[in-house]
Amino acid sequence: MTLQLTVSPDFSPDHIAGWYVFNTWLQRQLGVRIHLELYDDFDSQRRAIAADQVDLIYANPYDAAMLVREKGFIAVAAPADRPDEAVIAVQADSPIQVVEDFQPGVRVAVTRDPDVNLIGMIMLEPADLKRDNVVQQQVSSYVLVAKHLLLGRADCGFFLKEAFDDLSGPTRRQLRPLVTSQISVVRHVLMAGPRMREYLPALTERLMGMHTNATDGGPRVLEALGLRAWERQEQEDTEFMIDLMDTLMR
Repeated sequence: MTLQLTVSPDFSPDHIAGWYVFNTWLQRQLGVRIHLELYDDFDSQRRAIAADQVDLIYANPYDAAMLVREKGFIAVAAPADRPDEAVIAVQADSPIQVVEDFQPGVRVAVTRDPDVNLIGMIMLEPADLKRDNVVQQQVSSYVLVAKHLLLGRADCGFFLKEAFDDLSGPTRRQLRPLVTSQISVVRHVLMAGPRMREYLPALTERLMGMHTNATDGGPRVLEALGLRAWERQEQEDTEFMIDLMDTLMR
């Protein structure tokens, strides 16, 4: 049997190689064949999930409800000290100083990242802005969100904070974060599907010790992923996050 691992499409491109390294490490730890499949967008990944073609997923918080309630996935672990926060950024020399300076018709560069776009729109509400009175310009990556801002094609952009921090120094210096969310409990989660059940005890044990077990290369693999460590994600924490996302979407 070959199990299937996938990763939310909003992960940093800088860590593509890291996920392949992690997959190799994981196969050695569990003694089972695992294939890593990376999808270009959320729609294609959700189709694979619907077709039961995913067994282990580093999941976007927006998709957690569907994975738990419709597909029987169980939360296993989450990156330590890595909540999903959103940033609204403008050009460094933009006259916009606070969100309330925006006017209806503002041009917003966004990706397809659903939780970041949701949080970003909530942060625009003090300016009485909603989806029907802003002009969203959807692009395929956060690098292109930054490019739209620098070329003057957008007035502001929504970023995952991690992605904003990963921009090159010269690019980041030409941008200015206007506001950053501070939700703290919304985050990506490694989730296991029904076919992973028999491996859950070993999977959890290996992940929890990954940052300290240098003999099997765990710290190096974490570094390749841009992570410090994994921490246990209790099911009740996931349910709370799901409920919070449901509330934010209303």
